[in-house]
Amino acid sequence: MTRHRLHPAWTVAAVAFVALVGAAGFRATPGVLLHPLHAEFGWPLATISAAVSVNLMLYGLTAPFAAALMDRFGIRRVVAAALVLVALGSGLTVVMSESWQLILCWGVLVGLGTGSMALAFVATVTGRWFVHRRGLVTGVLTAGGAAGQLVFLPLLAVLVRDHGWRLAALVVAGAALAVVPLVAWLLREHPADLDLPAYGATEVSPPAPPAGGAAARAVGALAAAARTRPFWLLAGGFAICGATTNGLVGTHFVPAAHDHGMPETTAAGLLALVGIFDIVGTVASGWLTDRVDSRLLLGAYYALRGASLLVLPGLFAGTAEPSMLVFIVFYGLDWVATVPPTVALCREYFGASGAVVFGWVFAAHQVGAAVAATGAGLVRDQLGDYALAWYAAGALSIGAAGLSLLLRRREPVPVLVEPVPVAAGRRAWSYRG
Repeated sequence: MTRHRLHPAWTVAAVAFVALVGAAGFRATPGVLLHPLHAEFGWPLATISAAVSVNLMLYGLTAPFAAALMDRFGIRRVVAAALVLVALGSGLTVVMSESWQLILCWGVLVGLGTGSMALAFVATVTGRWFVHRRGLVTGVLTAGGAAGQLVFLPLLAVLVRDHGWRLAALVVAGAALAVVPLVAWLLREHPADLDLPAYGATEVSPPAPPAGGAAARAVGALAAAARTRPFWLLAGGFAICGATTNGLVGTHFVPAAHDHGMPETTAAGLLALVGIFDIVGTVASGWLTDRVDSRLLLGAYYALRGASLLVLPGLFAGTAEPSMLVFIVFYGLDWVATVPPTVALCREYFGASGAVVFGWVFAAHQVGAAVAATGAGLVRDQLGDYALAWYAAGALSIGAAGLSLLLRRREPVPVLVEPVPVAAGRRAWSYRG
């Protein structure tokens, strides 16, 4: 007898999406708080940007260890703890009075929390639960960050304008805490725990026991990957990706627009539109990743991003002109479209260690973002505008396209896992997706 029901992988993916949205509120925060914090405390923009840089760097450096921790202690525990850290760090900012406290709360606590459920979390979920439609689901989950930006950014801008930045920080903390019960209830660890195959698989495969400690596994994966050419090409391109998205546009677009007379709420609305079109672009990129060579996709994405950044300085004005709206649409479609093909290439080159290696590639992404966040703040403090930062980012993006096209095709590394046949007489299930 065959019964039809929705495969539990889709429930896990849905909960992961909501968790990513809950943590993404903080990703929308820096752009709307730079000027309010500068106005209240008198801290230079470079100092505030340094806190953002610490956050971005820890966000990346935590990811490979978090992927290994998820293998050892379970996705559910790691994600729930990460959301609590995000809430704690964001909530404590309301009582700070010194810049080091901003770095501790905004940089360290929130950086560790968001890093523990960064894109390595996406790679872990899709690697465990999906065989078919893996690229598409990677795109959808990656878009969770953009959805969080979409949900929170306009709201945070209005809250900062009408009620002050402290209420905005508390809203972010509350949103992160609200997701914890859902994660504890519905986020399953592995399809084998339910005696089921992954979506698209035909046999139940038990998870391989973790070899050694989480830190040893993460460092071991880095040591092995660092001896290969593809790792450095992927990491270099992704570092530039981080510099030109989270580090520069995500952190400094709103202040840069404000410098040209645009209200911060309007600029925040434009950045939210980036989030809308990013959802479309990232899901489409996931779909394309299942069908087109990922190397070609990355080359095209980076080249188009570079061209758009080179024209951006001439588009800023006191109002949202049509030319700026065209940039927002174009840039939004490309924002994190690079993630699905990068994840796919990590799996292709590094096999069973692909999720952990991607964590290190993502760490490079965040190092690039951290350097850009501080560097753009310094450019603004020293030169009085951001023009040089935009031009440098455009040139770097075109360089990342070249790095991507240097990658060579390789057959996927086989993963040797002893399949567990479904017991005789057990009811067979067929799943719809």
